[in-house]
Amino acid sequence: MKMKSVFGITKELKKDENRVALTPDSVKFLTEHNHTIYIEKDAGILSGFSNEMYIEAGAKIADTKEELWEKANVILKVKEPQKEEYDLFREDQIIFSYMHLAVEPELTENLLKKKVCAICAESIQNKNGDFPILRPMSEVAGRLSIQLGAHYLEKQNGGQGILLGGVPGVRPSKVVIIGGGIVGSNAAKVALGMGADVSVIDTNSEKLAMLDFLFNGNIKTHYSNPTTVLEEAKKADILVTAVLKPNQIAPVIVKEEVVKQMKKGSFLIDVAIDQGGNTETIDRATSITEPVYEKFGVIHCAIPNLPSLTPKTSSYAYSYAILPYIHQIGELGGFMAIKEVDALSKGVNTFRGEVTNYELAKTFGYEHTELSLLVGFRVNNG
Repeated sequence: MKMKSVFGITKELKKDENRVALTPDSVKFLTEHNHTIYIEKDAGILSGFSNEMYIEAGAKIADTKEELWEKANVILKVKEPQKEEYDLFREDQIIFSYMHLAVEPELTENLLKKKVCAICAESIQNKNGDFPILRPMSEVAGRLSIQLGAHYLEKQNGGQGILLGGVPGVRPSKVVIIGGGIVGSNAAKVALGMGADVSVIDTNSEKLAMLDFLFNGNIKTHYSNPTTVLEEAKKADILVTAVLKPNQIAPVIVKEEVVKQMKKGSFLIDVAIDQGGNTETIDRATSITEPVYEKFGVIHCAIPNLPSLTPKTSSYAYSYAILPYIHQIGELGGFMAIKEVDALSKGVNTFRGEVTNYELAKTFGYEHTELSLLVGFRVNNG
């Protein structure tokens, strides 16, 4: 007999985190399928969702964080657990959230010590090789990177005092995007739509060809190497870095000597900061309340939870992305779901004190254990 899943939606504790893991309409879907949902009091307030909306959707309100973690065996979050939550971990509890454990050694250690099943949303991968939970937040982050860039090009915000798209007779701003994935393509879409001169740099020639086709030849594409990065960065009014390697520390691509040669008053945003960042001169994460700092005359931005700038949109996007997986956990039971659902099993980074993700084990020097040896071999690759 499968163990019944009781879901708990926490109030986020990370600085300036305004999102919530499930929206009321998603909660209603789950409760109509007889799944039990608890939500911490006021967890949805900053995203625009009241306690009453969740009650109407069939959720139960937990008055305290301690009550929520005690009653739920599946914890649903947006961002990684914070230090004040480590003592609430229980053996065989499932935590489902973005965690980026490659840059979180203390969190990883506590997940292992408490024998928690950590399902990292950014690691869930489908048969096509796509990352369906990472995608929606990457789309939001890519679009926001250009909105922020346009804002900080304004003179009163420390920029050069230029308009992103220019006007007839005056050249548009130059946007350079390093990384042609989901973040990069969405950044290019917004920048192009606002009239900017857009270049995308990547090491994948097929990806560059796809982007050229997608944008009807209206963007410039460049194969990535140190020379190209330097030459394009020197032209950039906005430089977006967005190169991620799943479950690994992000590679440093923009060196200090490159930043020193960028225009004064240009804007550099590192969207890969969740995984350590692509830019050598970004020595610290920034935040929504303190988003930028200046170094070598260049405005630097490195907000790890960038989509939290638009929490309602982002909460809906995240909620809809995780909903099918949460439903499967509810229908099958947590451990049976990770045994049977291949995409979900790829998200499991720690299980019963073992590291089940190869890249994470390699990063920290842990022994790697195949998940199938711990839960049994899958009976279905759905």
